[in-house]
Amino acid sequence: MKETESPKRLNFFERYLSLWVLICMVVGIALGKLLPGVINSLSKLEFGQGSQVNIPIAVLIWLMIFPMMLKIDFGSLGGIAKKPKGLFITLFVNWLVKPFSMAFLAWLFLQHVFVGWIEPEMAKNYTAGLIILAAAPCTAMVFVWSYLTDGDPVYTLVQVAVNDLIILVAFAPIVMFLCGVADVIVPSKVLVTSVVVFIIIPLAAGFFTRKILLKSHGTGWFETFFLPRFQPVTVMALLATLVLIFAFQAENLTTKWVAVILLAMPILMQVYFNSSLTYLLMRWFKVPHNVASPGTLIGASNFFELAVAVAITLFGPSSGAALACVVGVLVEVPVMLSVCKVCNASRGWYQRGLGGAA
Repeated sequence: MKETESPKRLNFFERYLSLWVLICMVVGIALGKLLPGVINSLSKLEFGQGSQVNIPIAVLIWLMIFPMMLKIDFGSLGGIAKKPKGLFITLFVNWLVKPFSMAFLAWLFLQHVFVGWIEPEMAKNYTAGLIILAAAPCTAMVFVWSYLTDGDPVYTLVQVAVNDLIILVAFAPIVMFLCGVADVIVPSKVLVTSVVVFIIIPLAAGFFTRKILLKSHGTGWFETFFLPRFQPVTVMALLATLVLIFAFQAENLTTKWVAVILLAMPILMQVYFNSSLTYLLMRWFKVPHNVASPGTLIGASNFFELAVAVAITLFGPSSGAALACVVGVLVEVPVMLSVCKVCNASRGWYQRGLGGAA
């Protein structure tokens, strides 16, 4: 947690992660087109009837964030109360800026700028999907982004935990309000199941595994032998997750490619706008870089697992809303990697702005 620590050097695989993401997209779409029966069977494996929470995706996300949960010293959580500025900025952007900025951009582009390419009813459907996407801030995936920017894992956990609590009470009202449809009911089963599966289970697994192994084998063995074994697991699980998501939506992505391009425009603007706003606010309020970088990434990215599940439940798997959420995944990963690179490259500039702040 010291500001003087040198940034983590990415290995060869991580440095070219954008290329691997592109390969995953191609492989996923190819699998979806060549093996539709197998992919369809995998897409129907859910945690309970009607939950829309896919079991293979959930397992991969567990593998993605479990190694990072192992690194968290849960005894340090209480110290966050002494430096709450980063958390407050993250929450401000996530809940008071991000959903509304996305609703505005979706309305502007889909219902006005691109009116000649999109039918009015479909534009409304796409808009609803983008609102659903933006109304749930990133949770599980942010641990990957935090890792890539040398973020404070304890502070990142707190940011994620607080956002999850807010999602439970604020997600549905925001979606209903911004969609402007009073009878849109966000299914509570999808919401609760997503939070439990994607956050609570890997969090609990990491907590108890760390506690048991530290007690039985000691800190030295845990940090020098056990933790390094998991280093490549996070990135490999991320890539496998992308292959599956693109495979599940191969038909939509290949038959509606014009819509994919048009939907990417407001998503790109929203990600860069919110990440820039968060990063600059963090620097202005002199928040340490290892708190600012994951906060910036939380403020820009989305809980796409939840968004896709909710869009499918409300509008159907082949709907425009579901496609909009999937395009969010397509755009988000390479874009978030670019935001990670900016955070790392601007570390010196950011630190100079802190002056003598702690």
